[in-house]
Amino acid sequence: MKKKIVEATMAATMLLGAVLGQGVVANAEAVTPVATAKPTAAVKPTASVKPTATPMPIMRDNLSKFGLKKEVELPVTVTVGGLSYTLEKIMIYDINSKDAQGLIKKYDYQGTGKYFIWTKITVENKSRDMIRQNVTDLSEKWRLLFGDEPTAPTMPKASYYKPNSNEAVWDWSLAPGQKLSTYQAYLYSGNFNWFYIKAKYKGASESKYIVNRPVE
Repeated sequence: MKKKIVEATMAATMLLGAVLGQGVVANAEAVTPVATAKPTAAVKPTASVKPTATPMPIMRDNLSKFGLKKEVELPVTVTVGGLSYTLEKIMIYDINSKDAQGLIKKYDYQGTGKYFIWTKITVENKSRDMIRQNVTDLSEKWRLLFGDEPTAPTMPKASYYKPNSNEAVWDWSLAPGQKLSTYQAYLYSGNFNWFYIKAKYKGASESKYIVNRPVE
């Protein structure tokens, strides 16, 4: 009798274990597994923005080196009778300086003086006639004045047979509407008291001061 009770009890226990085991498996299949979080990618540092470089101003003159205080800034244009002359830049050098001697040798400039004056200019013909400065018309069309002694245009032998040279002008000729941008040199031995441009054409003249005369 006791043996039957024991066997019945063991059978019931085994049946109960089987049922509980099925429930655990079923529940385990019903649970959605949690996705394993991927490691966060390292954030690349933002590249620092470089400040915009301030462009260097164009050096148009060194007049202050000679005690000349400008009233107006270059470029300066003087127009008379259809002839337009624009002084873009002007640099004054001691005749024996490295810069002056470099230009003198490169273009074979003639003449002597205390200072070598190098100018960048633009000349335009706004008239209906041919405007020239050569053997056909030797009249001076403009002049730069710094004091009582006049500046003297100096001839570059390298441009003697090159009219309308855009590197070192001597002879030039402009048809109506034509324009020439070039360089021109002067020799000067006087003082620097003021600075103005005087243009002349067909009996008319026009002047424009860049550095005024000192008040006496």
